[in-house]
This record gives sequence, C-alpha cells and structure tokens, in this order.
Amino acid sequence: MSAASGIIAGMTSLDAKAKTLLELHHPGNPVVLPTVWDAWSANVAVAAGFSALTMGSHPVADSIGRADGEGMSYEELLTRVAQVTDSVEVPVSVDIESGYGLEPLQLIDGLLAAGAVGLNIEDTVHSEGKRLRSPAEHADVVRGLREAADAAGVHVVVNARTDLFLRQDGDEADRVDRAIARLILAAEAGADVLYPVGKHADADLRRLAADLPLPINAIGQPGSPAKDYFADLGVARISFGPFLQAALGAAATELLAAWK
Repeated sequence: MSAASGIIAGMTSLDAKAKTLLELHHPGNPVVLPTVWDAWSANVAVAAGFSALTMGSHPVADSIGRADGEGMSYEELLTRVAQVTDSVEVPVSVDIESGYGLEPLQLIDGLLAAGAVGLNIEDTVHSEGKRLRSPAEHADVVRGLREAADAAGVHVVVNARTDLFLRQDGDEADRVDRAIARLILAAEAGADVLYPVGKHADADLRRLAADLPLPINAIGQPGSPAKDYFADLGVARISFGPFLQAALGAAATELLAAWK
C-alpha cells in the first residue's frame, strides 16, 4: 500500500468511527460516554461495556500534574489521546477546552493524527483572561472546526459547549434564553451536539432539550442521578466531566486509609 493509500484508508476508518459516534446520540435514550483520562481508565470503561468514550480536559490535566483551563499544552493532551486510541477500538471524543489559541485546522489535524473523532469546544477563552466569546464568535470557531474536518474527509463530531451556566453569566432570569440563542448559532455553524454545561433545574433542562435543534449533552455524576433521569428530560448524551475520576479518587482514599 502506498503512503497516500494508507492515509486515505486511515481517514476512511476515522470517518466510520465518527459516524458511529454521531449515530449513538438519541434524545430520550442517551448515550453515556464515560469521561476518561488515560489508557487504563479507557480500558476499564470499555471492559464495563461502553461503546464510546470522551476525554475530559480536567481529568487529563490532573493525570499529568497540570491545571485545568489550558494549564497543559495541546501537545500534552494529544499525547494522552494517542495513548487512549492506541489502547481501545471504540470512538473517542476529546475536550479541547477553548482551542489552546490554535487555528481550527491545527486542532483538527492534531485530533485526527491522534486517532480521535469528536471534540468539545467551549466558549470561555482561557488564554485571554477567561473571557467569554460572543455568540457569533463562538459560532465562527465551530464553523472553522467543521470546515477543517470536512476538508480532511472526517465528520468529526463537534460538541459545542457554552459556559453561561457555570459562570452564572448575566441575569439568571434570561440565562436559558441566552444559552439557547447562543447554541442555535453554533448549530447553524455546523455543530452536531450542544452542551449547556452545568447543573440545571429539571424544567430548564427539559426546555433546553426541547428548544434546541440538536441533541444535547448533560453532565452526570456516577451513581446519581441515573441514566433514566436524563432520558426522561430529553437528553441525548451524558458525560461525567471530572466526577468519575473524583469518585475513584475518593474510593482509593478510603481503601488506602486502612493502611495508614
């Protein structure tokens, strides 16, 4: 096989994984993507029966002694991503924070070279004093990522995240309205999934699921509430952020305490 043929075959395989990942998103029957941070945690999740994974920036950063919020470099993140994708066969999505100050083409090329087929992109710009991107600016970033992925021939699953709720940005009375408007622009720009990250009242999460034009991602804590809770609210995707790693850390602390 020539080098060019090998590249084409590799991209075809990645595109198939990307489409498999996208097809798992069903409102009311959510896919659970355990949030992993290294090859060990990825293998634990796959052995437990999960068919796709996501890598969270917070747990990955913790695993290499860096701070969340782009305290690690993109190269450090991609090193971990490649270790995971070399270890498991399931589709892997990656939290790329706000993009590490890089252009969409650099971000997509790096992810594909590392074997990932999905991404989260947030609207807090860590490298610029943690300012919030405007709705149009965030949509432009999403559009750039979609165009770069399309040019590479892989339908990278773009999960467009807003931090309005985490930041408690602006007036609470219209925060859901503003989040919906912001995420609709991201959808129009080429996102596949929308992520209003944060803890929500049931009525707010139900409205977000109903009023947004694409499947939505919710953050869960392992153990409670269960998958059925989010299914009833119309969620299509559940991930754990840093909470799975934190739960395992708490369990390890308890186990080790007996040996003091």
